[in-house]
Amino acid sequence: MERRDFLKSAASAGVAAAAAPALGQAGHTSDRAPVKRAESPNMIYRELGTTGERVSAIGLGGYHMGKPNITQQEAITLIRQAIDRGISFMDNCWDYNDGISEVRMGQALKDGYRQKVFLMTKLDARTAKDFDKQLEQSMGRLDTDVVDLVQFHEILRFEDPDRIFADNGAIHAAMAARQAGKVRHIGFTGHKDPQIHLRMFEVAAQHGFKFDTVQMPVNVFDAHFRSFTNEVIPVAVKAGTGVLAMKTFGDGHLLQTNTFKPMDALRYGLSIPGVSVVITGMERPAILDQAFAVTQNFQAMPKEEQATLLAGTRQAALTGKYEPFKTTNMFDGTAQNPKWLGGDQAKEIDPSATPKQVIPS
Repeated sequence: MERRDFLKSAASAGVAAAAAPALGQAGHTSDRAPVKRAESPNMIYRELGTTGERVSAIGLGGYHMGKPNITQQEAITLIRQAIDRGISFMDNCWDYNDGISEVRMGQALKDGYRQKVFLMTKLDARTAKDFDKQLEQSMGRLDTDVVDLVQFHEILRFEDPDRIFADNGAIHAAMAARQAGKVRHIGFTGHKDPQIHLRMFEVAAQHGFKFDTVQMPVNVFDAHFRSFTNEVIPVAVKAGTGVLAMKTFGDGHLLQTNTFKPMDALRYGLSIPGVSVVITGMERPAILDQAFAVTQNFQAMPKEEQATLLAGTRQAALTGKYEPFKTTNMFDGTAQNPKWLGGDQAKEIDPSATPKQVIPS
């Protein structure tokens, strides 16, 4: 059996559920029961893998909420408008804008808004010790006692899964945090190569662990180059892992080609079987309006229309030039700031140091 075939069969056959319980499903207790939230008729809601959670099919990207071209009050107002209109999935990360993105979202979720959303953040740490530090910092910034979903951020290297599942790896701290009620679900994210995602599934299965979610690029270029849509989504779906789509516009790089319309790109992402949430940056009210224009009276894009759309992007997509998150380190925050990984990379995580700014993953 070839390695790729093993990866797919291992995940789809539920190796994680059958393996040793040392990690396995420990912490999957009644305190992780799904939370019911109000739903708006103007938004689509979907099941998040096999977690039992229902979340909005559009997720609000946290990175943009901390950008210098938007004030804290503007960010708070925009987040609350999104929630009031029906968006319940909130994305964020420990390293976004030196923590400003989490602080602003924490402020926005006061006054009863926290109970209305499914809150996710990402941590860079590869060791248990540094995971605990980053989790406490994120929870403080977000002003919450529990994070609905924590994801291991930027799984970009083939050795990342082994680091996380090592004896002193971050998975052990994540499991302990879930058992303690600080974290409800655990996932991972990355944007570099679908084979690295498959390696993460493989290593998790070897340790008897099943991820609740996985985040990856899903866009109208992805099908033509290092395709997460074609390679990873089928594995995730068979494993019952919720799929979170990102890079709909590749931070604007894809739009430079003028090969598709933004509304079509959003509708395409929402139409891919298995995708629970399309996470997108919405730093202006007009972009928020655009997302709701797609979800109102939403109809999945027929395969024929998808084929036509992909045919129009094929030539521009073949080399990965317009997906620099796959082909360059422009989006690789942990490559440019290795101390964020902790462990061998740095003796201490020092969030007070000013990191090199990067585009979000």
